[in-house]
Amino acid sequence: MIKDKLKRPLHDLRISVTDRCNFRCQYCMPAEIFGPDFKFLTQDEILSFEEIERLSRIFSKLGVKKLRITGGEPLMRKNVASLITMLNQIEGIEDIGLTTNGVLLQKQSQPLYDAGLRRLNISLDALDNQIFQKMNGRGVKSEIVLKGIETALKTGFSIKVNMVVQKGVNDSQIIPMAKHFKEMGVTLRFIEFMDVGNTNGWNWDQVVTKKEIYDSLSKHFKLEPVDSNYYGEVAKRYKYENSETEIGFITSVSESFCSTCTRARISANGNFYTCLFSSKGHDLKTIVRSNHDDEQILKIISDIWEKRDDRYSDERVIGSLSSTKKIEMSYIGG
Repeated sequence: MIKDKLKRPLHDLRISVTDRCNFRCQYCMPAEIFGPDFKFLTQDEILSFEEIERLSRIFSKLGVKKLRITGGEPLMRKNVASLITMLNQIEGIEDIGLTTNGVLLQKQSQPLYDAGLRRLNISLDALDNQIFQKMNGRGVKSEIVLKGIETALKTGFSIKVNMVVQKGVNDSQIIPMAKHFKEMGVTLRFIEFMDVGNTNGWNWDQVVTKKEIYDSLSKHFKLEPVDSNYYGEVAKRYKYENSETEIGFITSVSESFCSTCTRARISANGNFYTCLFSSKGHDLKTIVRSNHDDEQILKIISDIWEKRDDRYSDERVIGSLSSTKKIEMSYIGG
């Protein structure tokens, strides 16, 4: 096990398998930036499944236990289920999850499950179609995502639904979403609107904090706190009274969790990032495609992590950030 300068171990690896997405959510891939002429990565520029498997195996030797497959929209990567099969064979990997907008789940749910995937995070920001269609930038109705969720539940997946909350945009959906997924017995997680990348127009005025969301929920439900499952768990968890159904809060803006962050990220084009808000990555693709052996690559990754001192959200709270360009979420996942 390796640790960074702040004594944080490396436990989690998030791997983006594509920079492409079938949504144009304003907080991630605004249509005015990622338009018809936007140049996405070519096939040769993204990591192959074999390269992803090799890197994941090396990371597992450094302490990584959990993998999460992200995008863009990962289900747009052809035959992604075959990657899941490969990753499930890696010694030391105890958990694999995948984050998706759910649009393609009706077709891909069973192949993913057959490949050994058991956990899904599904993004849904509103039940109201007018709000949701505007937010996803593609006019997709919420019913399509809801059908994907139902299909995945019937297949046998454990599911968490993620809702990014923006003031004046979809905060009216907090209670309807909570009621809907409470009835379904599905965990709903509220994510504070974050300043990931440089194109989403983020400002503090659009943030609905965990406290504000919790106060709204408390008018309708009695909530009980739930202890963390493990060191570095991101979500602050609660459950409804007399129920095992949970809700969670991702509080990167109002209540930083930098001090226990154990997550590394590999972008679709093979760069290694030690923070979601990084401005610069480390090129692993070139190294993997060179004549470096596994031990040499392991040493390179280890050296990068041991020099890590990222604490972006802490610095945002105390107002000590410098104006740096950040990697876009579409390349690095959430």
